[in-house]
Amino acid sequence: MRAAQLVFGPRMSIASRYVEHLATSGMERGLLGPREVPRLWSRHVLNCAVVADLIPEGAEVADVGSGAGLPGLTFAIARPDLTLTLIEPLERRCIWLNEVVEDLDLDNVTVYRSRAEQAIEHVKADVVTARAVSALSNLARLTIPLLHGEGQVLAIKGRSAAEEVQKASKILRKLGSRNTEVVTAGAGVLDEPTTVVRISVGRPA
Repeated sequence: MRAAQLVFGPRMSIASRYVEHLATSGMERGLLGPREVPRLWSRHVLNCAVVADLIPEGAEVADVGSGAGLPGLTFAIARPDLTLTLIEPLERRCIWLNEVVEDLDLDNVTVYRSRAEQAIEHVKADVVTARAVSALSNLARLTIPLLHGEGQVLAIKGRSAAEEVQKASKILRKLGSRNTEVVTAGAGVLDEPTTVVRISVGRPA
């Protein structure tokens, strides 16, 4: 658990309670399968949480397709300076997320029941995040508009990230991407760092 201590520090107990929720009610309500329980820390929670290092201090973050709160809740726990809006269309998932947010006493999180494309009028973010939502060409259409012209999208991806970027290059430019790159997070902390596609929109930081 050395990696978890490094990532969550003094908020490790909150992270542990979140993992307990995932392993019990999260599994019971079908947010993740029983096979995932033994690898919740390594494959899911830490894999997501390390991406928080790529987010600027004090940022407003919108997490698209939050599901079981991955990655959004891991950021809220690891980085109390961030303000999170978890965008999730399914009511049963929103109910679970609200229960967990309340139990963990996370005052920097809002759960917003909506499809991403319908949330544009109501949500403006500095950073939009997503994991396992959709192929990049489609994901870009769901995430970039939430930036309202400026900010960055951080999409957690697998080994095909570079290929996805290439396939989506035209739509990315059309949607206003200034720069798209594949970066990693968690080197030196995780055995296998997390692969992230970072899409920058608007003027350079």
